[in-house]
Amino acid sequence: MRKHPIIFGLLLLVITGVLFFLVMYVITFLSGERNIISLKDKVGVVILKGVINKSKEIVDQLDKYYQDDDIKAVVVRIDSPGGAVVPSQEIYDKIVQLKKKKKVVVSMGSVAASGGYYVACAADKIVANPGTITGSIGVIIQFPQMEELLKKIGLKSTVIKSGKYKDVGSPSREMTSDEKILLQGVVDDIYDQFIEVVSFSRNISKKKIEDIADGRIFSGRQALDLSLVDYLGNMEYTIDLAAQLSGIKGKPQVIYPKEKRSGLLRYIIQEMVSAVSDEFRGEETGIQYIYIN
Repeated sequence: MRKHPIIFGLLLLVITGVLFFLVMYVITFLSGERNIISLKDKVGVVILKGVINKSKEIVDQLDKYYQDDDIKAVVVRIDSPGGAVVPSQEIYDKIVQLKKKKKVVVSMGSVAASGGYYVACAADKIVANPGTITGSIGVIIQFPQMEELLKKIGLKSTVIKSGKYKDVGSPSREMTSDEKILLQGVVDDIYDQFIEVVSFSRNISKKKIEDIADGRIFSGRQALDLSLVDYLGNMEYTIDLAAQLSGIKGKPQVIYPKEKRSGLLRYIIQEMVSAVSDEFRGEETGIQYIYIN
């Protein structure tokens, strides 16, 4: 019996379509973006974890969600004691930009303090767990001092500089009173920037923020009483809140960042570097928004 060309063509079209969707599913499954093929409105999740020492990865993820019209809201999960000033400010600025187009809600994990709290202030709403460690609003700069050690081992340092402050913070000598005053001025200015961000974002007077911005930490429940956060709840609650604020009806589809896969050797090296970094974290130099525990 002769095959009908129209039926054969339709059958071929169906098979091609099925194969196409299977290929797309496999690609998205392997890439970690398993929920990309969907007609549902989506909530994108960004995870900020650990000490903040760079901003590019988080900024790129936020920018990706900014350009994706299927993603109606973004949840930023913060589990960080803070870190360097500039990366914290860059992530904050990117969230502010994203907020002009989509709702952004922060979910605080075990700790979201100092620079972690700075970043959180950019969101439309902040959700903390009752036991979250947050606050630690302040700035710190540290310099190791090895003058006595160098004397014991007979090592001297000769410095030729263009100005009296060019080697400020040198570990080979005691800091002068003038240098301490200079650095205190820098710290005070960056601290004032922090206060202004919290005051503006949380709609609290600078005076009230200054009264509690002495580096002290708060539990999530205490932070709620002080209006530093908006709600108490876990990650699931935060996702539902983001969906509600953005007008998503029903359960949203949640998109997580692509997971990075690394080999065993790379994993071991990363863990060793992380362990060493944790041991010496208290000796880091540079101005930081960080909670040191």
